[in-house]
Amino acid sequence: MALAAAPLEDVFRALSDPTRRRVVERLSRSAASVSELAEPFGMALPSFVQHLRVLEGCGLVRSTKEGRVRTYRLVGGRMRAAEGWLARQRADVVCVQELKAQAADLSGEMRGPGRFRGYFHHAEKRGYSGVGLYCRREPHRVIEGVGVRDVDSEGRYLRADFGRLSVISVYVPSGSSGPHRQAIKFRFMDHFLPCLRALAAEGREILLCGDWNIAHKEIDLKNWRSNQKNSGFLPEERAWLGRVFDDIGLVDVFRRLNPEPEQYTWWSNRGQAWAKNVGWRIDYHVATPGLAGHAQRASIYKDERFSDHAPLTIDYSLRRT
Repeated sequence: MALAAAPLEDVFRALSDPTRRRVVERLSRSAASVSELAEPFGMALPSFVQHLRVLEGCGLVRSTKEGRVRTYRLVGGRMRAAEGWLARQRADVVCVQELKAQAADLSGEMRGPGRFRGYFHHAEKRGYSGVGLYCRREPHRVIEGVGVRDVDSEGRYLRADFGRLSVISVYVPSGSSGPHRQAIKFRFMDHFLPCLRALAAEGREILLCGDWNIAHKEIDLKNWRSNQKNSGFLPEERAWLGRVFDDIGLVDVFRRLNPEPEQYTWWSNRGQAWAKNVGWRIDYHVATPGLAGHAQRASIYKDERFSDHAPLTIDYSLRRT
C-alpha cells in the first residue's frame, strides 16, 4: 500500500470526534494486510492497515497496490540456511536461482516458507542449477522452461502469470569454469534472445529476475579493467545484454532507480572481496517499460550473508484496476 492523497495522520486530525468513533467501530470489522507504512505512524501493523481500508471506503484517501519482488541466487546447499529469511519476507514474489535440488530433496518448509508457496523448475542433472518462485498469491498459470531442450534440461527458466503480469525467475549459465562452459553460455544466449523478443511482443507486463551472470557496464563491477577478458564481462556478453535493453526495449530497473557506483550483488569468496566490496552487479530485474515505470525503490540486502550473492529487492506500485 502507498498513500496517494493526504497523509493518514492529517486525515485523522481533521475528523470530528463522532466520525473518529464511527471509524474505530468499523475497524474491528475490517480485514488487515501487510504494509510497511505502519512504522512512520507508530501504529501496530493491523491497526494501520485497517485504518487505511476504512478511510479508503469513506473516500478520504486513495491508495495504490504495491508489489515487492525479490531475486536471490541461493547457491545450492544454502537454501536451508535462507529458510528463515524467506519466511520473514514481505515480498509478493521471491525469485531464487541455483537450487541444486530435486523435488524429493525439498522439505515442506522449503516448498512453502511462511505464507509463500513455492514453484520450481529443476535441472535433470542432480545437484545442479534449478530455479524457483515463491508466491503469496496463487498464479493463474506456471510455465517451466522456454521450449528449447538445451535450456530447459538445466532448469533455468520459470514463469508465473498473474493476470496481465508475468514474473520470471531466470538463471543464465556461468562460463567462468572454462571454454566448454563459456560455449554453453553463448548457446544459451543465442536461444534466449528470441525468447525475450517474443516475450516483449506479447503485450503483457513482464518482469525477469535472476542471475544473468553478466555485468553490463564498467560501473557494474569494481575491477572492470582487469576483467575485460573474463567471463561475465566479455565484449560479446555485454553487447548481447545491450541488445536486450536497446533493441528489444526491456529495462534494467535497478539502474533506472539507482545510478550510483559500487552497487554489487555478487562477491568472490576469495580474499576480502565481501569486506572490501570488490563485487559485480550480475543480478537483475529486467522489465517491460510500463512495469519499470512503476518501480519505486530498490535495495540490496547485505545484513545477512547466505551465499556469495545478495538479494535484490524492488518495490513496484501499480494503481488498482
